[in-house]
Amino acid sequence: MAKAVSVLLFVPFLVVTVLVFAAVIRRLLGVRVGPGRTLLAAVLATMVTAPVLAAFAPPDPRSVTAAEGTLLVLAAASVSALIAMVALVVLEVLLPTGSLPGPVETWRSLRRRASRARRYSTIVRIALRHGLGRFLRGQGRGPSSAAERRRLARSLRDALDEGGVTFVKVGQLLSTRRDLLPAEFVEELTALQDRAAPVPWTALDLDVAPFAEVDREPLAAASVAQVHAARLADGTPVVVKVRRPGIAAVVERDLDILIRLADVLEARTSWGRSFGVRGLALGFADALREELDFTVERDNLQTMAAALATSPGRGVEVPFAYGDLSSDRVLVMRRLPGTPLGSAAPVLDGLDDTRRQEIAAGLLDSLLDQVLVHGIFHADLHPGNLLVTADGSLGMLDLGSVGRLDAVTRSAVGRLLAAVGRGDAVGASDALLDLSDRSGEVDERELQRALGMLLVRYAAPGSSAGVAAVTALLRTFTSYGLGIPAPVAAVFRAFATLEGTLGLLRPGFDLIAAARESGNRRITETFTPRVLEEELVALLPMLRGIPRRMDRIGDAIENGRLRLNIRLFSDDQDRRLVTGLIHQTLLTVIGAAAGVMAAMLLGSGPGPRVTASTGLFPILGYTLLVISVVLILRVLAIVLRRD
Repeated sequence: MAKAVSVLLFVPFLVVTVLVFAAVIRRLLGVRVGPGRTLLAAVLATMVTAPVLAAFAPPDPRSVTAAEGTLLVLAAASVSALIAMVALVVLEVLLPTGSLPGPVETWRSLRRRASRARRYSTIVRIALRHGLGRFLRGQGRGPSSAAERRRLARSLRDALDEGGVTFVKVGQLLSTRRDLLPAEFVEELTALQDRAAPVPWTALDLDVAPFAEVDREPLAAASVAQVHAARLADGTPVVVKVRRPGIAAVVERDLDILIRLADVLEARTSWGRSFGVRGLALGFADALREELDFTVERDNLQTMAAALATSPGRGVEVPFAYGDLSSDRVLVMRRLPGTPLGSAAPVLDGLDDTRRQEIAAGLLDSLLDQVLVHGIFHADLHPGNLLVTADGSLGMLDLGSVGRLDAVTRSAVGRLLAAVGRGDAVGASDALLDLSDRSGEVDERELQRALGMLLVRYAAPGSSAGVAAVTALLRTFTSYGLGIPAPVAAVFRAFATLEGTLGLLRPGFDLIAAARESGNRRITETFTPRVLEEELVALLPMLRGIPRRMDRIGDAIENGRLRLNIRLFSDDQDRRLVTGLIHQTLLTVIGAAAGVMAAMLLGSGPGPRVTASTGLFPILGYTLLVISVVLILRVLAIVLRRD
């Protein structure tokens, strides 16, 4: 009985001791350490307290007074805490906090790894089937001729098509990046079609109660969703866009693989860092997730409708979205009349050339309004996303993923278009630098010369090389180490895609000449008395404040109170460099000091006995020696790394 009571009393005492050690260790270290590691260190301190106390105690414990015993216990507890803290610091050096997941996260990670492994296996089999295996092993030699590039591009297109929705979307995105890929790849990837077998009606998650009738046969079926014709209770014809069941999980799994691949490329390749492939992958993932969420497309439709309403006379509209009937999986839109532009040749043949010119110019003006005025634009105006009515009105479809521009970017795009219209290489260079992400120093004079050559070649009167001009401009970006932000790339993509669409509306339509004419008209509209009055009113507060600010500066100079505030290391790269150097210096000093202390302890004899054959000084000496070697090796590993 007495033994059971003693055990029951010892367990709470042990728990309290461990918790006290944990609190003391965390407080003394002064850094955030995981609770699991802190408890392990506290358990270690509790376990070594008894041996340390035995080493400190005199041969005859009965001769120790109560005060001496208290001091011995405190000394043993302090040494034990120091040993635990040293062990914790060494553990942090070898395995930093957060480097090892918890048990729940480990289980989830294993499940995700198994799912990724199955998907990796499928992707590898697809690549091998289409002759791309040598590139997976990093042994593929780049194609040296146009015919080889064409064959490789066709194999890549077939592999992406077989890979499923995410990889089809990747191919469609790459087909717009003429700055990254050769023309053969762009042409082949442009032919990728987002199509899929229809989902059976019974498998769709659709509530038919709000509709008077719904056609069970889809009008169209794609990899993300399929569209059904329907009619509301009041007889209004609508289309219902329904997301395919289970597609979100498939897309998330593939996006996880793509982002991991982008991380590897950016970490291990110079071109990956130059192009910012991780940023491109994250931007693509965000866009695809938006496309899966139909509330985003509903909001885009409503925003675009409001924007088009402020620019009447363009002859372009979007479907009305029924927000109360829509959700993240279902989108209900009013059905627009008309024929898809790709098959609207009979409709267009019934219109004269003047009317077709007006329709094409109206579509170009509408896109310019979207880009320069409203900041939201349709980035993929290919013929399948446009409907043409008998009178020539246009309807825009598929606004699941649109481009968005802030005011600063809109201003820079406007200045770029204006500079191109004037043939101003200096203005175009300044606008491009404002639009781009710089990864280093740029030779602005050489950039101006290169842009001047492009303007002479492509922007001269009579030139009609629209897509070639866009391609050359994008390649100029990358050749001078300028990164293209995703929204800016979407603008170029929109105009490159629009040229083919305008060619169907009006064969021989001169995109550059029409854009120049539209730009001149906009500049003329900018200098109307009303606009100038608004600009003056906006500038008036700043102009009124200039004399007061000048007076303050003059007074500060006169009285010797003028100061300049300069932030040192304002650039993040500079801060990381200096922080890394300081860390290496500290690790070197601490490692050297630990080595010297280890040598002194190992040469000082055994010291207090921990066991009958082991002294305290050798234990501490070898521990410090290990710490010294670990820290010195860590510094050497950092110094000798190739990057």
